Amino acid sequence: MVEIIDLHKKFGKNNVLNGVDLKIDKGGIFAVLGPNGSGKTTIIKSILGMVIPDCGTIKVFDTNIKRNSDYRFKIDYLPQIANFPNNLKVIELFKMIKDLRGDTDRDEQLIETFKLGPFLNKKLGTLSGGTKQKVNLVLTFMFNSPMIILDEPTTGLDPISLIRLKELIAEEKQKGKAILITSHIMSFVEEVADEIVFILEGKIYFRGSITALKTKTKQQDFEHAIANILIEHSV
Repeated sequence: MVEIIDLHKKFGKNNVLNGVDLKIDKGGIFAVLGPNGSGKTTIIKSILGMVIPDCGTIKVFDTNIKRNSDYRFKIDYLPQIANFPNNLKVIELFKMIKDLRGDTDRDEQLIETFKLGPFLNKKLGTLSGGTKQKVNLVLTFMFNSPMIILDEPTTGLDPISLIRLKELIAEEKQKGKAILITSHIMSFVEEVADEIVFILEGKIYFRGSITALKTKTKQQDFEHAIANILIEHSV
């Protein structure tokens, strides 16, 4: 599904990616983790074609993304911050996206899931951050693409909406999709992720299960395992 070979990227003098190699050739939930500035967002944006690497190769669905942008229609993406037009109504935004990507009736189910009915005729600029995130989630899941990328999907969600999000992610996993998630909420990651991809100083430091990470770091819980890595590399 995704193959990254020897990826490098600098922003000015800052060497963000330093020879990243990553291959995801099966469905499942992959949590892309790392400290701020480690390169995880740059990797995601490189996969999406939003960042152009200095060198290296990215293939998505066996297609080199340098030569073809059509692969993007096979990826559903939830950005960390969604900048919606403030004067547009929620229902108008949904219609606009369907006009661009193709018609679907799955938005009706998702609107019910996240209880957005009372907000459909409200302008986006009047919504709270949590409600905007629910709108963002509907836009992400309303198309049945084989890959989903979720950048901090839990931001602003109330406990009930968080439960519904986890159920939705589990349903998409059962369809054989590859789901990439970034999150600072370790309890969420521990509950949903099949594999951890931990990025440190622009390289893949660890890839594997949470159990394997605990074994590697000799820690009994996930949060302490992550902390152990960060402490070791800050000394």
